[in-house]
Amino acid sequence: MPTGTTCGFMLVPERRDVFGSATVKVGFAVRRAGGDQPDPLVFATGGPGSAALPLIGTLADLAPGRDVIVIEQRGGRYSEPRLACPEIATGIVAGLKASRADEVSVAAATCRARLTADLRGYRTREIAADIVDLRHSLGYPEWNLLGISYSTRAMLLAAAMDPEGTRSVVLDSYLPESTPWYDQAVPSLRGSIAKLGVTDRFDAMVARLNRVPATMEIRDPVTQAPVEVRLTGDDVATLIGEALMETDVVPIVPALVDGLADGDYTLLRPLVDQVGDGLTSHEWGEYYAVQCQDEAPSNTFADKRLITVAADAAVCGQWRLAGSRPENATTEAPVLVLGGQYDPTTPPEAAKAAIQTLPNARFAEFAGVGHGVFLSSNCGRETVRAFLNDPSAATPCDAGQRPHENLKPGELHLTLLGYTALGAPWVLAPLGLFLLTAAVQLLGGGLTVRRGGGYTALAGLTGLAFGGLAALSLTGMAGGPNAIGIGVPPAIVWYGLLAVASAALSIVAAFRLRAPAITILPAGIGIIFIAWLYGWAL
Repeated sequence: MPTGTTCGFMLVPERRDVFGSATVKVGFAVRRAGGDQPDPLVFATGGPGSAALPLIGTLADLAPGRDVIVIEQRGGRYSEPRLACPEIATGIVAGLKASRADEVSVAAATCRARLTADLRGYRTREIAADIVDLRHSLGYPEWNLLGISYSTRAMLLAAAMDPEGTRSVVLDSYLPESTPWYDQAVPSLRGSIAKLGVTDRFDAMVARLNRVPATMEIRDPVTQAPVEVRLTGDDVATLIGEALMETDVVPIVPALVDGLADGDYTLLRPLVDQVGDGLTSHEWGEYYAVQCQDEAPSNTFADKRLITVAADAAVCGQWRLAGSRPENATTEAPVLVLGGQYDPTTPPEAAKAAIQTLPNARFAEFAGVGHGVFLSSNCGRETVRAFLNDPSAATPCDAGQRPHENLKPGELHLTLLGYTALGAPWVLAPLGLFLLTAAVQLLGGGLTVRRGGGYTALAGLTGLAFGGLAALSLTGMAGGPNAIGIGVPPAIVWYGLLAVASAALSIVAAFRLRAPAITILPAGIGIIFIAWLYGWAL
């Protein structure tokens, strides 16, 4: 937590519509800036069921000179009661095994029986009322509201419920109340794929994996026990959709889809390894209490191809919570709506159309960005900061400038070398040993060139040339830093011929007349490195 932060609980009724309702604790934190801006920034995160407190440092940087308040959702990780449902995370993973398709429903029933909270009190209207009550409790005359993803609904409703206390509203990745989120899940994902220009390859990938699913081993996010799962094309489409929410991952998706369409299922490993983090990022009891009451009733669930849609339909069918009445909130306060170009969860087109009901709203779309603009775009943060200082200020940067250029199919030589090395750096030992040997060869051969060291020096020179050119191509590769997780520039395949030449020269040097016995060592290292480079790494 930044200096000057105080954390606490606000006591509120579990249900404001029931006399004598139980009391619950809503977590919050306040960072006092001591600046000259009297109106603070208050933030609630999305999910539903995600935690807001870990972002207070980011928000303090976003709004210097202002007090910053973060409020947790009731039922969330830092509120009491905490509506955790680890059974559902385990059930979703188990449900990927063909023989256990009903695991999500079983897990939902187990969790529902364990929860003692009145889940009718965990919905958007109550969350919005908590936000309004917190302003009164802290004594601020007015403040600025910032919501992201799901919490844009709660923040907009809070602004409608508390007009005198609302100076301005920022809606990042706005989720309009009128959007049937589940029914639009597949069209929204396909819309993002179309923007990337790989619809045909995406369809080929889905069709191939539906015919021949990939068998992968993943870990249960709760127990960490290994689980073998079968991933169909629709399952992988879900993982691609989740990946597209991350701005740093967006540029590599076209190359990733292309490789999967060609049958390289090893490329699924980086996606599969993120499943655990995704399944532990929410308090599932809170998530489903909100979704089953406020979102599910306006959907038909006719298309359950995506894991997320199928799982939520199963849980809501099991819990049988009564649906809430849509709020359709509005406000006269200035509103800034941010959208990411490739966001498949809250598409910018839906947000742009929905702000017609907000009289003082303006919309800004950010090129090359996924979900959560202010978290992933410098220009997005500058735009929010300028809006907070002056709601009439224009966007201070070029929202059309992409953070990274997208990789096209074929612009990357696909290999998991970089991704593997992140978790096991020792796999790069052959490369390090080869380059170290090349440096010694260049130095030692140069000193003995008149005594037959020319071949050795030349072997070292070509070996170091390979290393230098490979490093240069890596530093200039398109797609951003995550591109190395699924491949390397194709030029490295050709630069490898320099390494082959280096090994060949080392062999010549080792078997020349009266060559020292030690020269057999660089020749052996060169042969091992070439086998590693072309036999495994590339």
